[in-house]
Amino acid sequence: MTLDARVVVQRGSLSLDVELAVQDGEVLAVLGPNGAGKSTLLRVLAGLLPPDGGRVSVDDAVWDDVPVRTHLPAHRRSVGVVFQDALLFPHLTVAENVAFGLRTRGVRTAERRAAAGEWLTRVGLDGLGDRRPGHLSGGQAQRAALARALVGEPALLLLDEPLSALDARTRLVVRAEVRRHLAAFAGSTVLVTHDPVDAMALADRVVVVEEGRVVQAGTPEEVNRRPRTDYVARLAGLSLLPGTGEGRAVRLDAGGVVAVAEETSGPVFAAVRPESVALYLARPEGSPRNVWPVRLVGATPHGATVRCELAGEVPLVADVTAGAFAELGLVPGAEVWATVKAAEVAVYQR
Repeated sequence: MTLDARVVVQRGSLSLDVELAVQDGEVLAVLGPNGAGKSTLLRVLAGLLPPDGGRVSVDDAVWDDVPVRTHLPAHRRSVGVVFQDALLFPHLTVAENVAFGLRTRGVRTAERRAAAGEWLTRVGLDGLGDRRPGHLSGGQAQRAALARALVGEPALLLLDEPLSALDARTRLVVRAEVRRHLAAFAGSTVLVTHDPVDAMALADRVVVVEEGRVVQAGTPEEVNRRPRTDYVARLAGLSLLPGTGEGRAVRLDAGGVVAVAEETSGPVFAAVRPESVALYLARPEGSPRNVWPVRLVGATPHGATVRCELAGEVPLVADVTAGAFAELGLVPGAEVWATVKAAEVAVYQR
């Protein structure tokens, strides 16, 4: 185990208390909404902010231990950091930026130039070492920042929203490159993000933080398939309905009943995917066991479909084609009928 940490921070309205354990070669994504405490957590791990409580150790070396007043400053930690904005030094060349950490550690000039050149080649910036950061594109700057973070072979790599400042097309390319380098990285990685795509694409495990606390943890597949809060459900595109299982029905905490395909009991979540919801102008006849009147309260383009937010006895999210959206006359406040087959409802314990 490389990283073993409990981080406690009290800053104004933020009350952060999070425990993390990350193995060698593992990538842990810390996912959460703005203000959840993700960046504060990263600053503590980097040594930029002393915690108010807890303990941080890496490879059995103690970096922070509040009860005994241990705090290792950032420059003495075996850590590499990539920030949201590359934060390259504008007065240094790209190669000098990459070699900066080695320079502060007293590595000889020839050795650090060779290491910087090797890493510039590895991240696809061969031949650009003599340029200033201002002459790089956003994607190139983030590649240089990644090279700077990895050149010293740190025990811990911290990525703070590393792709959020890039345009959509560049993000796809850089994400794939970051994934390749993380796969070859021997240390532990903590990725902070609010983008579920980054978390699912880059991480081995996901920790979800809301209001300074871990609310869910697991593999990306587990978190995506079985969300445990509304925030996670929205990221996964699901309608999350807490209730109580009563045979082949779930009686929702907020009112309403959802028919399900299998026997269930006790406190459960019923989850419905947007593509499982069908909308009609009149109450439909036929087989669906779940039929509810709903009202459109929001609509957002979502790829080739329109994602509709629906209010009613059973609140839902539905994906419909642009053609169906027009045919149904779906404007804010429009009243329609929603159906969901019982077999399309996922049920799991709370």
